Amino acid sequence: MFSDEKPIIYRYNQLGEVICQLRFPVILTIDSRPPAEFQELIRDAFPQFQSMKELPAPKIVGAPGNFSLDSQPATINYQFTSADGKWRINLTNRFISLSCAQYKDWETFAGKLDKPLAAFIQVYKPAYFERVGLRYLNFISRKALCLEDVAFRELIQPPYLGVLGMDDFQESSALRSSVDAEFAISGGCRVNIHAGPGFIKRPNLDDNELKFIFDQDLYMAGNIPVNYSAGSLQTLHSQAYSIFRNAITDQLHNAMDPTEKE
Repeated sequence: MFSDEKPIIYRYNQLGEVICQLRFPVILTIDSRPPAEFQELIRDAFPQFQSMKELPAPKIVGAPGNFSLDSQPATINYQFTSADGKWRINLTNRFISLSCAQYKDWETFAGKLDKPLAAFIQVYKPAYFERVGLRYLNFISRKALCLEDVAFRELIQPPYLGVLGMDDFQESSALRSSVDAEFAISGGCRVNIHAGPGFIKRPNLDDNELKFIFDQDLYMAGNIPVNYSAGSLQTLHSQAYSIFRNAITDQLHNAMDPTEKE
């Protein structure tokens, strides 16, 4: 189903962000007092700190035609950021996550996660993880790859193109053309994929280029033992490249300048 090529590193990868998130049963202690002990254990790598209150969407209660909106309590999202701003840990009473804005390779990413994850387990002792996820957000820029005159249909495989895959369809005519899919993959994992053209909106960034978004969210769910978390992430990562490689053409693959990992 997917490519069996050996994983590679792209010199010009199109990753806008990579996120690892581990969800766990609610730990009330995280909301009840600031995570000072946790911060001390990771402060050398993540010295910047801020927190914010987040208000979840109201919960719908009752039957159709006779329902009400039940307000949900606010949660605190603690953020710990590296000095260069490229790495961020988020901690709430339901999850811990690591995000990276300039992804290089898996070894670097996994190494950056080791200390915060160990510190979290040491301080808060979660019973288990309910979901272990790894998300790769690719924002494919034709301008950055010197492919400005190339149609998306020459770069992306048909299953992920929607109407853009039609031979005579004018790309500029598409007001919306996205593909969303969820399916099982090996190792008890699943993946959610969103693919389609779009504009990337970020603070302090004026970017009017239409990019192709390939959002790949791999995950394992269930009562995952804490000591299996690293292995679960490795299993997810090991399948990410083959899915992505299966979704792109040789032209895009070569434009990103692939190098086989040693």
